[in-house]
Amino acid sequence: MNYQERVKQHFTASIETKMQAMEALTPFITQAADCMVQALTQEKKILSCGNGGSAGDAQHFSAELLNRFEMERPPLPAIAITTDTSTLTSIANDYSFEQIFSKQVRALGQGGDVLLAISTSGNSPNIIEAIKAAHDRDMAVVQLTGKEGGNMRSMLSDSDIEICVPSTSTARIQEVHLLVIHCLCDLIDTQLFGGD
Repeated sequence: MNYQERVKQHFTASIETKMQAMEALTPFITQAADCMVQALTQEKKILSCGNGGSAGDAQHFSAELLNRFEMERPPLPAIAITTDTSTLTSIANDYSFEQIFSKQVRALGQGGDVLLAISTSGNSPNIIEAIKAAHDRDMAVVQLTGKEGGNMRSMLSDSDIEICVPSTSTARIQEVHLLVIHCLCDLIDTQLFGGD
């Protein structure tokens, strides 16, 4: 196989995964956006977290809300709890890596806030601990996962929403996660500020 064909295979696989995800996930994406809009209209905030590429996605989402997505509008309250290296390393050093997000959720989260919890496998221990902390703080959780949802699926409460990408490939899941984040940003903006 030549390299150009290999590149085309990646594009084809990404397109196929996104088409499957579109059919499976559209209702859950709109539910998640509604949940976030409800929080924002009540002057609440959205916390987001993930590891590795998912940490980048959490930061991407937060940046789109705090700054802007595709329309000019006021900034929206969102915090990526993946970014403060002093906080992350002190918690990991003094306690454990599993608590790097949960301690921040307990400190910053309030009832009515939303946690966007991102894990391609659904099995990240520190994300699971963050979800437990969010539930303790009466926060709704939007779970962005793949691979059958992992252990995070069993933690869903009545106010939580699972957006589980129908794929076992980490790369494909991450690609769909970014698209889901853009859909959420668009729906939040449209519901709060209008548009076509």
